[in-house]
Amino acid sequence: MEIERSSSTKIMSHTLSPMSQKPLRTTVVGSYPFPGWLEFACQHLDQFGEADREELVEDAVMVAVHDQLAAGLDSITDGEQTRLDFNLSFYGFLEGIELESASPRRFGPPAHDQRGKHKVVGELRAPRGMGTVADFERLKRLAKAAGDTVTLKASVPGPYTLSGRLVPNERYKDRWALTEALLPIVRVELEALAKAGCREICVDEPSMSCYAHREDPKRFVEIFNRTVEAVTGKCRLSTHLCFGNYKGRAVGPRRYTPMFPAFLDFHADEIHVEMASREFAELELIGEIAKRHAVAVGVIDVKSYYVETVEEVANRVRACLKFASADKLAFAPDCGLSQTARWAARQKLKNMVEGVMKVRKETGVK
Repeated sequence: MEIERSSSTKIMSHTLSPMSQKPLRTTVVGSYPFPGWLEFACQHLDQFGEADREELVEDAVMVAVHDQLAAGLDSITDGEQTRLDFNLSFYGFLEGIELESASPRRFGPPAHDQRGKHKVVGELRAPRGMGTVADFERLKRLAKAAGDTVTLKASVPGPYTLSGRLVPNERYKDRWALTEALLPIVRVELEALAKAGCREICVDEPSMSCYAHREDPKRFVEIFNRTVEAVTGKCRLSTHLCFGNYKGRAVGPRRYTPMFPAFLDFHADEIHVEMASREFAELELIGEIAKRHAVAVGVIDVKSYYVETVEEVANRVRACLKFASADKLAFAPDCGLSQTARWAARQKLKNMVEGVMKVRKETGVK
């Protein structure tokens, strides 16, 4: 049993067609804050036995599920409580890499260069899978009491994002080659999740949105579509496009213009966009997305400790309705909540749901 940051069928007894959704639904991207005791335990894992570590994970997922259900969300995750990082934790499942033992820069303001990179020393393989099926099975079991009132969602990093902290070598000469090697590994994981009964999968590719300004966005689209082709139409597929949130910091130019219209060709049912931290710049873009996809709008700023009020959320929902119809809209935080203190995450989610519910009542949406 590994702690990494890297069943009941009743929960999903209702059948969602890939494009159907509850109008003005509320959801999350993936991660949720670790409870303080889990943060402490992760620094002392050598003192825990395998059964102890499993108990830590079980309890942490119960906490994440409880907080999300208490907020009243329509779609929840396991809070990625088994992952120390939404992306890098998956390296623990990969063969062919040599994990860097220490960060190259330990002091000073937090930034992505503190995360380091890892050497590729052999063929990239994941013979044990990437662990997401076990995570999903745990979520199904622990969220069983919710019945079919919520949708259970799993998040998996896409191959381009997953390649970002690996150092090319003679076998894999650049990031594109690394991406191609990782693509079938991610594709197999998505197939396994769908086979396990997961009806909503988010393929996280924030690196695509961070670097679309300097790379060919059509190439990104082709990579994404090949990654998801085996599960297209078998589950509700979404993708999360943001600009980075390591320690609450962005890493790319925060503009969606370089991505569109190319990204409209993603084979995804829903596209999530970060809006709150950007003061809703380019909000009109959701109208274009909604012509071909559902659109999840980030209305909660995970980089700020200002807690949005219910009325502020409601006003943001009303603004979105000027560009897209209720049946094409979902609302979420800008990004995962792992970098936000739990006290703030709980209140932000609660106010988000209440703000959306207020507009639902105003418009008669059920």
